[in-house]
Amino acid sequence: MSQQFIHSTNQKIQQANNTDNKNQYLTYHLGDELYGIDILSIKEIIEYDDVTIVPMTPSYIRGVINLRGNVVPVADLPSLFEHTPIAITRRTCIVILEVHSDDGKYEVGMMVDSVTEVIDINPDDIDPPPSFGTRVHVSCIKGMGKTDKGFVILLDPGLFLSLDELYKLADSLERAQKKEAARADAPVSGNEGSLVDKAQEMGTGASA
Repeated sequence: MSQQFIHSTNQKIQQANNTDNKNQYLTYHLGDELYGIDILSIKEIIEYDDVTIVPMTPSYIRGVINLRGNVVPVADLPSLFEHTPIAITRRTCIVILEVHSDDGKYEVGMMVDSVTEVIDINPDDIDPPPSFGTRVHVSCIKGMGKTDKGFVILLDPGLFLSLDELYKLADSLERAQKKEAARADAPVSGNEGSLVDKAQEMGTGASA
């Protein structure tokens, strides 16, 4: 995936967030299926980089990445539903999502095989989700978006709130980052290594 393509797509994401455009979706591939996710839930797209494995966490948590000083957990959705994990290629990307909960908001990364484009889908063109036949469970699907090129499976960003282990890890990381920043009385970016170590400790302790 070229840096130019990622940069231009991130610009579209920023524009959509600035205008609060609720009808735009980022499309991406998981295997041979085309998915879409509400662009307002996306912070940015980044190229795949090395993921630090967190011991004793579910298989759908590939690990954590350090994103400008913030330690972000990364999910592999096919693994969650017992499908083949995403194979890393030069087109693999991580979509950084901002997920909101009653306790606040946090960032999670979602691995995708490749990012396609940003498209408009009107609410009237969204059908109910199918009962079977996708790599992602129906409970995680918002609906089926109709486009000129066919259907797009629209993912519900709220699914990340239902992934207890991912949510707990993300919440714990956020708290740890705030404590580290307060303790050092400096920007979080100055504590990158210790936060990754903290993520590994959390993973080990969570299932001990």
